[in-house]
Amino acid sequence: MEIRTLNDVFFQVVGRDHDRAMMIRQDGSWTPISATQIHRWVTAIARQLQEWGVRQGDRVVILSENRPEWAVVDYATLLLGGIVVPIYATQTPDQVLYVLQHSEARIAFVSSRKQYEKLEAVRHESKLERIVVMDKVDDLQDVPQMQYLLSGASDLEDSAIEAFAHTVQPDDVATLIYTSGTTGTPKGVILTHGNIASNLSMSVQLTNIGVDDAAISFLPLSHITARHVDYLLAYQGTTIAYCPMFEDLPRTLLEVKPTVFVGVPRVYEKIHNQIVHKTQGTKQKIFGWALKVGNKYREQVLNDRIPSALSWKLANKLVFSKIREGVGGRARLFISGGAPLGKELAAWYADIGIRIDEGYVLTETSPVIAINTQENHRLGTVGKTLANIEVRIAADGEVLVRGPSIFKGYWNMPEETAGAFEDDWFRTGDIGHIDEDGYLSITDRKKDLIKTSGGKFIAPQPIENSLKANPYVGEAAVVGDKRRFAAVLIVPNFPILEEWARSHGIATDPRKELARNRQVQSLYEGIVDELNKNLAQYEKLKKVLVLPEELSIADGTLTPSMKLRRRHLEQRYRKQIDAIYAEELQPVKAMR
Repeated sequence: MEIRTLNDVFFQVVGRDHDRAMMIRQDGSWTPISATQIHRWVTAIARQLQEWGVRQGDRVVILSENRPEWAVVDYATLLLGGIVVPIYATQTPDQVLYVLQHSEARIAFVSSRKQYEKLEAVRHESKLERIVVMDKVDDLQDVPQMQYLLSGASDLEDSAIEAFAHTVQPDDVATLIYTSGTTGTPKGVILTHGNIASNLSMSVQLTNIGVDDAAISFLPLSHITARHVDYLLAYQGTTIAYCPMFEDLPRTLLEVKPTVFVGVPRVYEKIHNQIVHKTQGTKQKIFGWALKVGNKYREQVLNDRIPSALSWKLANKLVFSKIREGVGGRARLFISGGAPLGKELAAWYADIGIRIDEGYVLTETSPVIAINTQENHRLGTVGKTLANIEVRIAADGEVLVRGPSIFKGYWNMPEETAGAFEDDWFRTGDIGHIDEDGYLSITDRKKDLIKTSGGKFIAPQPIENSLKANPYVGEAAVVGDKRRFAAVLIVPNFPILEEWARSHGIATDPRKELARNRQVQSLYEGIVDELNKNLAQYEKLKKVLVLPEELSIADGTLTPSMKLRRRHLEQRYRKQIDAIYAEELQPVKAMR
């Protein structure tokens, strides 16, 4: 079946007799949701939207964590030709208001009382007519509640709605995805049915998944990457288990035992750090031995072959299999996207028997541009570009792309739209290169390149990813634009650092005191000194600033999709950064 619009995905889902199309955790156990039930629910919500006057082109907001109702509202809106406008559940009332006003949304679906109150506080400044709450909230009796709307969902289909759904065309707008705003004002990316469908069609050809597979939906569905993955899984008949809260992911992995795992680099970094933390002490020697064995057979793992050597089999039995049990024990396909994974981290996973297929995705490209696959995989690259996408490298190294999945522009922002294109090529803002075999590598974001006062350009992300491969480093941010030299801000991996500190008789509380302890400073200076041996002279990090707190979405240093907000971080620690550049060129002390 050809995927022309996202409504084709819905009809494929409900046309399959699948009794476990979705799963949700309720009262301590997992409840399956059949394709038949999904069909009834979507029909009920589509009818209600019709009664409220929602017509083709109207915008409907979804402000919710991942849950089955998210998909139900999405499908129902798309059937009517409506435009879905997702908002990250972590965003503030002011950020939410901006999206409401800019999109001129009429209806909003929210997950909970908390999200309802966030919206209710600002709705009078928008064109919002109704707010529907997904949770059952007894004392919000005058507010439409989705549980009530679904309770009477008995009819399997509505011929008029479904007939109209088939009239929706590939060029019709399906969704507005507001960029998370690493810099500047968020922009509403216009993605059509055809944009996303063309990308899905290529993904279907490249992934071998089906009704016997299971996956966890935990990356925010407000991001097009997570939504694309869920469309792909649903289309292929894979069971989707929803995990609304990231902190519940470890338990969900053990309970659901997914066969497919899709994460962003920060998730893989956290898993890596937890494994290293758990193997400290008496387990460290055997873990180190297993890693050496795994390193010897890395290429076989990267080529999707299980090593047959007795030493690898022993390492697998004693160590690697135990690690895989932590992600459920059944995962056979691991995918990473959203930001560069880091070659060292990808190599470490390969050494423990897990090959991660890294891809290159952007909101404006619906989202996949390139991806490593079972047939074509090269460590340190984002794989080969999709067959229906053209890529070229501009004179300054910027990656330019064109093809059917490229967005149509930014909502009501003609100047920004014009600036995003060079003729008909979309300017990705990323610096990269293509090797002789057609594998694409992404070096850094163009806007993040650091130009020292000596005129040298430094790409910070490869350096940061190398640092984050060290278990003591939670996050790293290279600074030094228009400065004499580069320096680095380091957020410790606090659980591992605190264990190390206790073993050295160092107080771990408060963290501010821990961060400026002389021995802790020396620890991180040593890590940076080791890295400097592999850097060019102009890239070497001359000073280290140890930060006493983790980065978060709440303080603005991370985007809702868990990417570093570099400018926000630099602004937050501007005083300390200025101070280290005012000092003589000696190893820096931690933040005071």
